[in-house]
Amino acid sequence: MKKLLLMITFISLSQIKAQIDPLKYPTFTNIEDAVKSDKPVYSISFRDKGLFNIPKDIVKMNSLFFLNVMGNNLEKIDQEIFTLKELEILNLSANSIKFIPNEIGELKKLHTLSINLNSLTKINPNLAKLQSLKTVHFDANNLNVFPEALLEISSLEEINLSNNQISFVSQDLNKIKNLKYLNLSSNQINDLAEVRFPKNIKYLELQQNAIVGLPEFLFKSENIEFLNVSHNNLKEISHKVKGLKNVVSINLANNQLKDLPKEFSQLKNLKTLILAGNPMDQETIKKLKELMPRTQIYF
Repeated sequence: MKKLLLMITFISLSQIKAQIDPLKYPTFTNIEDAVKSDKPVYSISFRDKGLFNIPKDIVKMNSLFFLNVMGNNLEKIDQEIFTLKELEILNLSANSIKFIPNEIGELKKLHTLSINLNSLTKINPNLAKLQSLKTVHFDANNLNVFPEALLEISSLEEINLSNNQISFVSQDLNKIKNLKYLNLSSNQINDLAEVRFPKNIKYLELQQNAIVGLPEFLFKSENIEFLNVSHNNLKEISHKVKGLKNVVSINLANNQLKDLPKEFSQLKNLKTLILAGNPMDQETIKKLKELMPRTQIYF
């Protein structure tokens, strides 16, 4: 599993780097060359260097906006990083970081923060000071609640908290008004009854939890296109599912569903519906195929 998460992290990083013009913003891979450069240094990658600490001379990089320290041996976030006021993208994934210092709030221009595959047990409230943040990856840590600080950052568009130990999710998720992608898969969530999801959310991943029912507020999320609630404990789906007017794909595999409400026929944009691993008899399967002739259903 860790190798898979590491591969996904690498792919995400590659996508970020693809947005950086290598001619205009060459990426340095050691501090010595960066210090010697007669031009401003915008991008540095110390990926897989076996580092236990950030090189002290990083403080000289006043123009740095991209810093990758993925795959090292950091147990803390060194203070030198917080002097980099122009930093926009910070990748600290696959280290052994246990906490986020208060100084995180000083990186005002940060819009992408990745501290996945570490040992975090909580998120510092000062993260809420980063009002330019659009993407956070805290997956594969040891978090047990949805970080309250994230609720104060309305600019967030993507949150990945998968593979933690989260059992509680705040009902005020809708405060993150611009959120489009939320991954809460592989946690310990069983109750979402009062959770209000942001109206702009498009991708919602809730698979591999212990969810027994979907909240009424979810079915008011008209912009959802992809919904994954597979590998949970759902026994029924509300007729209010008809509110998901723009949904394209729903994965309900490996639950306890014996049937679906007829309102599924009103989901005119639904292209794919996955129901494998549910206790549905042949009569129900036949009925659902007739109910949704334009939807590819996998039993």
